Amino acid sequence: MNQITLPLNLKDFDKKSEEFKILSNAEKNRATIAALLEEERYLDAMERTVSTMRELRDFPDIEHIEFRTIFSAILFDLAEIHFNLKDYHRSEKELETLFKLLSRLVKEDPERFGEFHILAMELAARIIRSRKKAIEMLNKQKETADALYEKVNSGVANATDRLAEALRKVGELMAAAGDTREALRFYSEAIKFSKKRSGRVGRKEIKMTIEMAEIMSRTRQMRERAKRLLAAVLPHAIALETLELEEDIIALMETIETMESQPTRWKAFTHALSRQMQKAAQYAKRAASRIQSAEAELEADAEEIKSEAEDIKSEIEEADKE
Repeated sequence: MNQITLPLNLKDFDKKSEEFKILSNAEKNRATIAALLEEERYLDAMERTVSTMRELRDFPDIEHIEFRTIFSAILFDLAEIHFNLKDYHRSEKELETLFKLLSRLVKEDPERFGEFHILAMELAARIIRSRKKAIEMLNKQKETADALYEKVNSGVANATDRLAEALRKVGELMAAAGDTREALRFYSEAIKFSKKRSGRVGRKEIKMTIEMAEIMSRTRQMRERAKRLLAAVLPHAIALETLELEEDIIALMETIETMESQPTRWKAFTHALSRQMQKAAQYAKRAASRIQSAEAELEADAEEIKSEAEDIKSEIEEADKE
C-alpha cells in the first residue's frame, strides 16, 4: 500500500525544543512504518505506530495544527493497518476520528489539507464493509469536498481521481456479486466525483457510463434506462473523437436491442419444446399402456397353454393305464 504523506511545517519550532523533537521523531517513525507496510509486516507496523502515539502524548499543545496534522497521518496508517489485519471495526472507528480531525483542518487551510480529505474519502470507499454505511459517510463528507473545488489544486484533483477509481472498483465488485442496485450507486458516485474534478464529461466519465449501462443491461427492467444513458453519452464520445468509445456505445446499444428481441423468440422456442416434450410423454404413456396390455395377453395365453398342456398330460396318463 502507498502511505499517505502529510508533510509537517516545523520551521516555527525551536530545533532544540521538546515539541520539535517529538514531531520530527514522529515523522521519522512514519517513514519506518511506510517501509514495514510495503513489506506487509502489519504487526510490526502496528507496534511502531502505537509507540509513536505514546510519544505524542508528551506534546504540550494538542490543539497545535502540526500536532493535529501528524495525528491525522497516523490515523491514516492505523486505519489501513487494522483493515489489513481484518480488524474492520477498529479500522472504521479510526476513519470516523480521522474525518473529525480533517474537517477542522480543511476549514483552517483548504489548500494544504483538501487533498487529504479527498484521500480519506477514498480510504472510506475501500475499507468500509457495509456499502450502505460507506455511501452514507461519503455523502456526509460531500459538503466539505464540494467546497474544495472552489480552489482546485493538483493535489485535490489527483486525490479525486483516486476516489473515483476506488468507487468504480467497489461498483465493479458489487456487480460481480450480483448486487446490481448497489453497484449502480457506486458507479453513479464515481462518475459524479470524476465529473466534479474535471468539470466536464471526458473519456473517463464516458467509459464508466458504458460500464454502468452494461451492468444495467443485465436486468430486463433496466434496459430502457441503459439505452437512454448510452444515447445521452454518445454525443460526448463523438465530440471527443474517441472512435473506440463510440464503437463500444453503439455495440452495447445493438446488444441491448438484440437482448430485448430475444425473449419472444425464446418463449416461442421453449413453448414448442414443451409441446414436443408433452407429446413425447403422452406417446410414451400410450406405449407403456400397450406394452402392459400385451404382457397381460401373453400372460393369459401362457396360462391357457399351460392348462391345455396339463389336460393333454392327463389324457396321456389315462391312456397309458388302459
